[in-house]
Amino acid sequence: MKLYNTQTKQIESFIVPARPITFYVCGITPYDTTHVGHAFTYVVNDVLIRYLEYCQGEVRYVQNVTDIDDDILRKAQEEGEDWRELGNRWTRHFIRDMQQLNVRPPDFFPRATAVIPHILASIQALLKAGVAYVAGGNVYYGVDRWHEFGKLSGIPRSAMLPIANERGNRPDDPNKRDPLDFVLWQAQTTGEPAWPSPWGPGRPGWHIECSTMSTQFLGETIDFHSGGSDLLFPHHECEIAQVEPVTGKEPFARFWLHVAMVEYEGAKMSKSLGNLVMVSDVLQRITADALRVYLAQHHYRTVWGFDEKELVKASMVAQKLRTAAQTTAQATKSQGQALDGTPFQAEFARALDDDLDTPSALQTLTALAEAILTHTTARQPSSEAQSALQTMGKVLGLQLEDKTPEERVMTGWQRHLAQFQ
Repeated sequence: MKLYNTQTKQIESFIVPARPITFYVCGITPYDTTHVGHAFTYVVNDVLIRYLEYCQGEVRYVQNVTDIDDDILRKAQEEGEDWRELGNRWTRHFIRDMQQLNVRPPDFFPRATAVIPHILASIQALLKAGVAYVAGGNVYYGVDRWHEFGKLSGIPRSAMLPIANERGNRPDDPNKRDPLDFVLWQAQTTGEPAWPSPWGPGRPGWHIECSTMSTQFLGETIDFHSGGSDLLFPHHECEIAQVEPVTGKEPFARFWLHVAMVEYEGAKMSKSLGNLVMVSDVLQRITADALRVYLAQHHYRTVWGFDEKELVKASMVAQKLRTAAQTTAQATKSQGQALDGTPFQAEFARALDDDLDTPSALQTLTALAEAILTHTTARQPSSEAQSALQTMGKVLGLQLEDKTPEERVMTGWQRHLAQFQ
């Protein structure tokens, strides 16, 4: 399989190993989910994981929940709700959406507040490595103390600060030595939740949460690290900077995969802009299979805009696939040659091997469905081809045979749900 690696800026080969494949995807900050942009990120990674499993790979998958964050605290104050209950409520909503979309659950779904001791240990290791410093009860990462900072994004140092400022950085913090330095541990302010630490009560910074959870559950070097393209800088850049100086191992992630943004009304779909199309609303109008077909029609590295008309077309494609998967031909005395699904499966695999080309894979699936329907009309056998259609459909997360999500989807997410009640 060949995939684009953001760090090397090249298409590279990935061969499914005999050992478990380690896979980390940055999860939600639960204060308003799940919009179609979220769904695109998690469905893309779901397809990749399903395809790796289809290729006989065993995947060890971690997705986190950033349940303590500036945005959550701000939203909780605006709504007059306890910050933890706000996060739990929106995480439950996210889990229901993932179940409806038939998204394979992660093996581990940790919340940041559940790994505070590990985060403290990570920060202490960074202090010992000499790339962090303490000031005013806070702990900061000094970006000038690690000369490789910026190697993932390739953004010039002069352009980094404006981008970081748009994404949570506080350049005017008087305790910082450099405006671009980022917080690892934030001292408690009035009314905010806090945990004890060697530097006083406070809470973790955003970036240290993900790098800690990744290394805790998957080890010092992982195969895949993924998330939306808006996380490339500074979040993923900072994750690398927090791991490699401590472990001394490069790379932290063998492949960095970034999923393109989904636009609506001419701008990136985002909570800050309020131009959201929520998954739960869409699923009231169309089936989960139809939405997954719609998402699969777009390559994961291409920015695209949500379009209701295209959604209707995707519903028609999904219905055709379902009809082909379930139709039966009446037997005749002289049935023709059975439809062979093998060439379609080979073409399907070639498409996904080519940088996860889901649009081409979906075209192959649709072509097979049309061939099945033609054979059925001619009363020619196509049961083996239908089996191939159903198998390939499952790789794309489609439920062509059933109207309910897979059992492993329901039970796996239900197990994670318990910690958010």
